[in-house]
Amino acid sequence: MDRAHSLPRNPGLCEERTVLRLHLPPEGRRTRPGFGCPRTEHSLIDIGANLLNPAFDADRQEVLRRAGAAGVDTIVLTGTNVASSRAAADFASQHRAGGGGTEGDSLDGPCPRLLATAGVHPHDAAAVRAGWDHDIAALADRAKVVAIGETGLDYYRNFSPRDKQHAVFRRQVELAVLLNMPLFVHDRDSEGDTRGVLADYRDDLTRCVIHCFTGNADDLEGYVDDGYYIGITGWICDERRGGQLMELVRQIPGDRLLIETDAPYLLPRNIVPRPRSRRNEPAFLTWVADRVARCRDEDPRSVERQTRLNAMRFFGIV
Repeated sequence: MDRAHSLPRNPGLCEERTVLRLHLPPEGRRTRPGFGCPRTEHSLIDIGANLLNPAFDADRQEVLRRAGAAGVDTIVLTGTNVASSRAAADFASQHRAGGGGTEGDSLDGPCPRLLATAGVHPHDAAAVRAGWDHDIAALADRAKVVAIGETGLDYYRNFSPRDKQHAVFRRQVELAVLLNMPLFVHDRDSEGDTRGVLADYRDDLTRCVIHCFTGNADDLEGYVDDGYYIGITGWICDERRGGQLMELVRQIPGDRLLIETDAPYLLPRNIVPRPRSRRNEPAFLTWVADRVARCRDEDPRSVERQTRLNAMRFFGIV
């Protein structure tokens, strides 16, 4: 059945469409293939990367090639508004895994498979226009789109009013339920409100991941009790602010653990040698897996294997 059809309307969420900006000057520098990236023995899945960020405009295909060389064979591109979700779905559809590149490109070396999410980030909640939810549902019907999101609540920056964040978040949880799709959730300093919204749909949600988890022990316990997956980024590699997460990661059940880069953000600080650029990229996922393994007193190969299986189960991919 076409998942985009026959969706209940949700009035009151109509403002100007957010425009995706893809042509700003790129930051960072080109690095040689494999720079700072040990080759893993098991293929990794990066469950969340902002690969269409302008930071990658100058060398996006090279970034993909480096990811493949480092053992990352699947990358999920994160949608943060209607325009970026459409761009992510388009790019994933045009991309050729294995041989490398999009149509018209020819690059040597392995290239990861690309998938995408479709959703509206809390920062963009105030900018949605009438019918945005139907746009997201239509994108969700595309073969390369594997989850609804990134959606949730962010009280740390409050770029959108909280009432708008709540309305847009709740509608996307409803879409995930209606479309029987996984939910990709952002929660930053929401004072328990993110979990509160999710609780209203807990019994009906297919699967849910708390992306880039940075919460406290109570937050983690609640999400684990609710059966959600937990996404770990390079935050855990930062001794300045990731100390609490280094301890908490031990408490995540093995079958609920996922890893991600959130590139170009959250560059792992344990990379050796340290890159000159602060830009993160999917090839550095190996360093997140290594730190998670150390914190959990596990073999890195076990973490690589388990998180891959978990990601396949979460997104329903093979």
